[in-house]
Amino acid sequence: MEPINVTRSWMPPFEEYCQEIQELWDSRWLTNMGAKHRQLQEKLAVYLDAPNMDLLTNGHLSLELSLQALELEGEVITTPFTFASTTQAIVRSGLTPVFCDVDPVTLTMDPAKVEARITGRTSAILPVHVYGNFCDVEAIGRIAGDHGLKVVYDAAHAFGARYKGRGAGAYGDVSCFSFHATKVFHTVEGGGACFQDAAFGRRLSRMKNFGFCDPETAADLGGNAKLDEFRAAMGLCNLRHVEEEIEKRSRVEEAYRQRLTGTPGLELKAIQPEVRPNYAYFPVLFDETAFGASRDQVWAALKDRGILARKYFYPLTSAFPCYQGRFDPEEETPVALCASRRVLCLPMYGDLALETVERICGAVLDCRK
Repeated sequence: MEPINVTRSWMPPFEEYCQEIQELWDSRWLTNMGAKHRQLQEKLAVYLDAPNMDLLTNGHLSLELSLQALELEGEVITTPFTFASTTQAIVRSGLTPVFCDVDPVTLTMDPAKVEARITGRTSAILPVHVYGNFCDVEAIGRIAGDHGLKVVYDAAHAFGARYKGRGAGAYGDVSCFSFHATKVFHTVEGGGACFQDAAFGRRLSRMKNFGFCDPETAADLGGNAKLDEFRAAMGLCNLRHVEEEIEKRSRVEEAYRQRLTGTPGLELKAIQPEVRPNYAYFPVLFDETAFGASRDQVWAALKDRGILARKYFYPLTSAFPCYQGRFDPEEETPVALCASRRVLCLPMYGDLALETVERICGAVLDCRK
């Protein structure tokens, strides 16, 4: 029996993609912001409710170059309950991450704990939307406004989710997305930055193309972070079907909830008021005493049955060996640390059969003692 992976990339109909790329054989324009790139950029800006948008080669460079294009200095308040990219982008941009704890329900940055982290060296707040849960965008916006700070959202988990009817691209000075193959929407590899300020956008556009402002003049330091036409074509196809994918994922989540809700020792992902979720992940937090088995024991038992769940996010980024001795997760972010030791993301994708969901739930419940 083939293993059940934690996620599975979805694809548009093969013929549709072939039709989308057919004209590339005529134009031979394969990269450098061609027609497909421009079309996808325009359509995504509308879908994400973004005033402006640019496409980049992946989500990490979208975030890293955005931090650099904002010309930040000093400290950035962020969360360690995230993928490695968030923290690495801060550090690689010459900035210092200052870790703030998370809300115990949504696992997003706790606004009540942000102001205590602000110093004279703070230049920005970098919160992370988690599992499709939105950060408290109003509270974070107020704090940033009161202290003159930029807000850069890591929105890699928020594509297709909507808060009060608005997409994640509407919030913050910049919101950065990953279009990696495992995401709700993908371009195989890719990323994007939604932003408010057109001058920032011009800097970002130059920086993703070696700093060039014209064919002979490099006005900024930059590298190569351009999205090619084949990936843009994949994005155009997938964008036509993304609502269908979200609907299919919603049925998978409902099946999980019907089977697991009310199980002692299992805490399911929060359902946020006024949020249309994207069903990107299905995390479960285990209370070993009440459930009768630890997260790690459940993970190992599922693996033995060919079910490849993921400890996501574990460990905290502040606990990575590359930052040894710089941070103290126990002292700085105890809520995030506890969550990282308890959370397990079960398989989630639109094509996951409901009978397979039943099998996964049965395997989880069999771990009880």
